[in-house]
Amino acid sequence: MIIERKQYKLLEKIIFEKLVIQAPFKIPNPMPDEACFLYMLEGQINYKTENQNVSVPQNESVLLKCGNYFSQIKNDKSATLHQIIIVHFHPKILKSIYSSDLPEIFKKPSFIDDKIDLSHINNDFLIQKYIENLMFYFDNPTLVNDDILILKFKEIILLLCQTKNASTIQQILSQLFSPTSFTFKEIIENNLYSNFSLVEFANLANLSLSSFKREFKKNYSDTPANYIRNKKLEKSTELLALSEERITDIAFDCGFKNLANFSHLFNAKYNCSPSLYRLNLKDK
Repeated sequence: MIIERKQYKLLEKIIFEKLVIQAPFKIPNPMPDEACFLYMLEGQINYKTENQNVSVPQNESVLLKCGNYFSQIKNDKSATLHQIIIVHFHPKILKSIYSSDLPEIFKKPSFIDDKIDLSHINNDFLIQKYIENLMFYFDNPTLVNDDILILKFKEIILLLCQTKNASTIQQILSQLFSPTSFTFKEIIENNLYSNFSLVEFANLANLSLSSFKREFKKNYSDTPANYIRNKKLEKSTELLALSEERITDIAFDCGFKNLANFSHLFNAKYNCSPSLYRLNLKDK
């Protein structure tokens, strides 16, 4: 649940964002050509990709690679609040701000490591002071204008250039000027276990809802709702068998809205509750 959300836009794109959320929660990032810098003011974010798995505690940050669609926050105490500052890196904004003098960190390095999905930035004093200053503008929105936003945007880029992760960060940010083109199936498979609606899936694919449904039927010979629901339920049976996670967490991991919704759909497909399914596996 989002408790508070403050945003500043530049060229009609969100550039700075402050979120106060209650875990568990997923932060959607449906922009395949965008990178995001996330700083934890409070709480902890657990971020998992195909190649990397990191935990980012309070006062630390992470830069996420273009093409990653969501980050996942999990906490055993569901009432715990998390405060996050997000800086969005859009190619449109970068090209506008740096029309003639592109910083070195955005230039393509001689070698690209495809396994680098993110860069975890440990407690960095200069970045921490930057965030404290940025908070001043979130608390005083009347003082904010486009010039201030551009100045603060350039500042975080300069600070990222000076961290010990600079070479890894360059691997990520340089891709903003040669964004990946995702196929229809890649968009679906990358987001199967998200909590996206069909409209959000259609937006990711740059299609109208009706066109999305037709394209889905052509690729999967099934309706989107039926296929995605079955994939989520199949994934849940794997997690019930292989992990000791709480059933509530498994429901969340597989992209169900809540435990009640998950239990209802699970029982309809497998004729037993998730807890009984797990118990039967242990008995065997």
